[in-house]
Amino acid sequence: MFLEIINNNGTKYIRVSETVRVTDYDSHKSVPRKKTVKNIGPVSRFDDGKPDFIARLKASYIAGQPIIDELKPFVNNTVPQEIYNIRLCEGTDDCIGHPKLIANLLFEKILEDLGLSLLIRSYKNHYDVGFDVYGFLKLLVFGRILNPASKWSTVKQNEDYCIPILKNEMQEYNIYRALDFIYEHRRAIFNRINTAMEKEHHRSLSRIYYDVTNFFFETDVQDEDISFDDGTVESGFRKNGVSKEQRKQPLVQMGLLMDEQGVPISIECFSGNTLDHQTLATAFRNSVNSVADADNRFIYVCDKGIGKGESISYAIENGIGYLTSRTVRGASKEEKEWIANQDGYIIVSENFKYKTRIVKKTTTTSSGLKLEYSEKVLTYWSRKYYEKEKIERKKFYDFVTKYLENPHLFRLNSTQTSVVRKYLKKNVMNRKTGELLNLSDLSAVINEEALMLDYSLMGYYTLATSEINMDDREIIKTYGNLVEIEEQFHIMKSTLETRPMYVRTEEHVVAHLSICAIALILIRLIQSTIKKKHPELLKDGLLFNNVLSADRIQAAMKKWMLEKVGDIYYRFCNIDDPDLSLILDSFGVNIPKKCFKIGEVRQLKSKMEMST
Repeated sequence: MFLEIINNNGTKYIRVSETVRVTDYDSHKSVPRKKTVKNIGPVSRFDDGKPDFIARLKASYIAGQPIIDELKPFVNNTVPQEIYNIRLCEGTDDCIGHPKLIANLLFEKILEDLGLSLLIRSYKNHYDVGFDVYGFLKLLVFGRILNPASKWSTVKQNEDYCIPILKNEMQEYNIYRALDFIYEHRRAIFNRINTAMEKEHHRSLSRIYYDVTNFFFETDVQDEDISFDDGTVESGFRKNGVSKEQRKQPLVQMGLLMDEQGVPISIECFSGNTLDHQTLATAFRNSVNSVADADNRFIYVCDKGIGKGESISYAIENGIGYLTSRTVRGASKEEKEWIANQDGYIIVSENFKYKTRIVKKTTTTSSGLKLEYSEKVLTYWSRKYYEKEKIERKKFYDFVTKYLENPHLFRLNSTQTSVVRKYLKKNVMNRKTGELLNLSDLSAVINEEALMLDYSLMGYYTLATSEINMDDREIIKTYGNLVEIEEQFHIMKSTLETRPMYVRTEEHVVAHLSICAIALILIRLIQSTIKKKHPELLKDGLLFNNVLSADRIQAAMKKWMLEKVGDIYYRFCNIDDPDLSLILDSFGVNIPKKCFKIGEVRQLKSKMEMST
């Protein structure tokens, strides 16, 4: 049966017809004839007022899902299955399977959604770049997610994709020129990403999280400082500093800025010997001022190693809010006594309590101006944190106890061997009188008041903020989200294998870290899309790492492959993998159990849906 639109006296009608075979009166042969099955009615009765109603009506009828109910009894709901005629000949290469990656379709969709495709290509045309710089960017970002390797090895991975990213093999020699391009235009790249995040993903920059980590290099040689004629000195880029991983090699510092959704905003890089708190002002000037809404106040959130000195001065001078942690045991005696004093605490439960106060402080701006400001200090006690500190400080308290009992053992510790001990005397000489005193007869002299105060501070944590009207519980919750940055550093150093780095110049190092940051954004957006499409996986608004961590996303996307079967057909591999199935479903990708032609494969990208 088929659908017809007929014209009767200027009025269009809908009817269902079918073809039947009848015997021709003259030839006595069986011939096809059209027979009306049902007159549905005039088109005007069913027209929904939207464009191309008749075309949409015919297409829906053919698809077996007519847009008007009167046609439903007449549709054919069974689609004949295609039978593939595939010929393989023994002894030929066709008998050997060669599955290739197809994950680049999803990654390309995300990059296009972020506006990078148009941006890079417009810059390429404007600066008359003679090679496929966008292709190199894709290859480097996708390779960092799927199979982290050196830059040259990543270019060679172009052959691993079913639809190659670089079309011209000779372009592989332009890899380092591509890094130069990415370095030069990295701020424009991150700005475009932020614009797309604001419009399409409703990014909020009212809270900006900031933290610093560092990466080591496989060399023992630091970069030399550069001296200029005017007497100024520019520090080398790869320098020895305080390694987060206790490495002795030269480092580079990287500051990461993150939004409230846990998606990176940008990165900034510094010499390896730059102190953490010296990075914030520069990072915000370079990366935030150009993307934050000047009409809306934002606050930055950081830990105590960053939120001091220059960072606080920068915030006060520029009218920016801040929320940071503060040291408890390194605080003044007055602050410690206030924390330990139980007056004023709000008891939430036997496991949690907190209190706040407002203090007046002063700071000196970069121009030497002294400013006075108010700061809200919040301290809380958590049983969970108490138990954690109890374990961490057990060794210290055990040592103090042994010292009180046997002061003559004070100089001994676990690193001193029996060879050293036998040369130590159990007495000491008074340098003024020459008198020898036996240490075993002495009592330890220790500030027991300070020790007891130290004991009493276990389990306490202190936060400080410029937002004196901010709700106390909101302060605690907001700061708690800072742990997401630590997770992102872990992803960069493990899943994405950001270090060690095998590029040398500052331009290529910064480009490499920018590529890793873009790869991290892709992973975060995949996780975000899953969260929005499958809220049943959530708890307290967070996606559990064991539901779909970065490692599992990496493993799943590596499994999404395409294998050629015969001359024109392809089949998808591993689409029944649970993690891969979850990712594809979250992006609206439904892959039926069939063989595909390459044109059908390419069309998958246009059907993908980004959750907003």
